[in-house]
Formats: sequence, C-alpha cells, structure tokens
Amino acid sequence: MSEDDKPRGEPAVKAKAKIPNAKSIRSPEFTPHGISAGRGSGPSRPSGLTAAQARKRRIATFAGVVVAVLAIAGGTTYYVTRPGPKLEVSGKFAVEPKVKIPKDLAPTGKLDVSTPVKGAGDKLADGDTAFVKFVLYKWAKASSEDDSKKKSTNEKLNSSYEAQPGQPDQPLTIGRTGIKDLDKTLVGQTVGSRVVVEIPSARIDKQQAAQLKLSPKDSVLFVLDLQATVHKNAAPQGAPQKLDDKKLPKVEDQGAGKGPKVTMPDEEAPSKLQVKTLVQGNGPALAKGDDAIVNYQGQIWKGGKLFDSSWSSGRAAKFPIGTGGTVPGFDKGLTGAKIGSRVLLVLPPEEGYGKNGNQQAGIKGTDTLVFVVDVLAKIIK
Repeated sequence: MSEDDKPRGEPAVKAKAKIPNAKSIRSPEFTPHGISAGRGSGPSRPSGLTAAQARKRRIATFAGVVVAVLAIAGGTTYYVTRPGPKLEVSGKFAVEPKVKIPKDLAPTGKLDVSTPVKGAGDKLADGDTAFVKFVLYKWAKASSEDDSKKKSTNEKLNSSYEAQPGQPDQPLTIGRTGIKDLDKTLVGQTVGSRVVVEIPSARIDKQQAAQLKLSPKDSVLFVLDLQATVHKNAAPQGAPQKLDDKKLPKVEDQGAGKGPKVTMPDEEAPSKLQVKTLVQGNGPALAKGDDAIVNYQGQIWKGGKLFDSSWSSGRAAKFPIGTGGTVPGFDKGLTGAKIGSRVLLVLPPEEGYGKNGNQQAGIKGTDTLVFVVDVLAKIIK
C-alpha cells in the first residue's frame, strides 16, 4: 500500500520524521489534511479519507464553484446584453409597411433617420417633385397615469397607401413640404428607398404640433417609400429626331422649365392617331401597367387653344400606361416610349374624349387634340 493510500490517524508505530522549520513555509502551502485550519471553535480531529480521496474531493469542489460562478456570470451577461424593445418596420416596398412600436419604448426625443430599404435610383434634390407613398404615426410618451410598464402610445394619423383607386397622387416638392426636418432628410435619399423618420414635437411648427395634438415630449413617425423623382426644370434626355412632316404641328423648345411652342399647320387634322418621337430617350421603355411621370401640354388642333399644361402648374403628373386610365390615344401613344423621350401625339376625337368632348376643358366632340409629352420617369413598385 502506498503512503498516500494508508489511513491517516495515530500510527501504530511511532516514527521519526524530519519536519521543516515552520518559518520557511508559506501559509497557503501549509494546510495539513484533515485540519480545520482555524475555521470553527471545536477541537481538531483527523479525517477518515485517504489523501487521494481528499484530493479528488478538493478538485470536485473547486470545479463546482467554477461552474456556479460561470453560470452566474453567464446569466448576468445575458441580462446586461439582451436586446431591448425596438421599433420595427417590415413589408415589401411600395406596399403599406407593418410598423411595430412597442409600448415599452418611448420616443427618443431627437431627430432619428434610418433607411431599411436602400434604393439605387436618382438622388432627391431640393426643388424636386418626389412621388412617394407614406404612412404617418403619432408617437406619444405615456402619461404618469398610465400603466407604469407602458412608456408610449401610438396612433396612425394618415396613410397614402389607403387612397381610393383613381385618386390622384399628391407629390411632394422637396423644400416645400412645410416640415423642415423632413425636407432636409429627403435631400440626398435615392429613389427605391424606404426612409423612416422620427421628428420630435419640439422641432415641428407649433401650429402643426397643435393640429396633431402633440405634447412637447411626443414625436411624429414617417415611413416613406420613394417611388420616383423629377428634378427641377427636368428636360428630355436623348437624341433629337428630325420631323419634316408639314402636315403635323411644329414643336419648338423654349428652354428649361417651360413648355414647348407648338404651331398648328394650315391643314385638315389627320383622321388617325399620330405618334411621333421628337427626342429618343436613353431609358427603359414604358410597358403596360407602368405609371409614367411626365410633363405635358394639351392643345386643340383648330385654333391651338391650350387646355392643360403641367409646365403651367409647375408640377409633373403621373399617368397609368396601357390600362385605360387615360384617354385612348394618350394611353396607346406612350406605351413603348422610352424614359427621357419627348413625344408628339395627335388624337382624333375617338382617341380623345369621344363625341361628348370635355365641356370643362372647352373640348368639343369634334375636336382633334395635340399633346407634347416629356417622359421623365416611372414609378418604382
């Protein structure tokens, strides 16, 4: 039997042993097995374990302590670093997003901007006409009377996604939205992006804040899908095409931001739809189902009366393509036209407003219409 395996206690035979001087031994190294080392008030007594068994117990005890410490530390680390409540915006671009504002998440009290979807289109600039879909929320800090666990409430105030079919879009003019922080936020954003903007009440005009019933600690939350933009004074981008047909109107450019000058010929109006490309654009062609963004003007062949112009209103317009959402000749003539083009359209009555005409616009049922259309962009869906 080895010395380690012999039971400890009073030896049967006394033996002499050379014991080191106590002064030369450091206290942590001198803890005789089976002795309480001063812990406890009772008399010391020998252990019934062998040295090997005692060593195993010490190792097991130490391992248990380490596991316990790690478990506590792990739990503490999770508690400290676990994710807290956060604002969530999800869903497909150009479809009303799902906006989740946890009730235990209070408004930040500062201007906050994020772009969960980053588009690759043109950048928005000051003065641009931007076509967007948006939803607007009031994000209010909970009052002291509310449940202590609830830090905020929210309410959907408006959504352009819920517009009725056929209702015209109301595009934004960047720099003239009436909300300075929104204007600044949109400048530099790209078409195809989804932008989330939190604006504190304190940064909004007092009259607007009062209309929205915002308290000083509340915010408004915009989620905007940027579907198209038309730069200020946008013009056709492409190769000019020569048109020498003297039986058709003459079209002359008058400079940036102005509609063209159109001179009607001293001829009978054509009986069939005429589609002539004056500038061949470099962009993709419009297809059935697209929504085109255009500048346009419409005149009556006989006398040249101007009855409509987006240049006069200062804002580009959106028209559906190939789906019957406009007069037939306009619909047919723009299908296949490329972005960046200028197109001349001559519409006989049956391709325009038909035999009833359009009394409000001063168009008779026998009038032939002449449109000049600049195809500037299309809506990203």
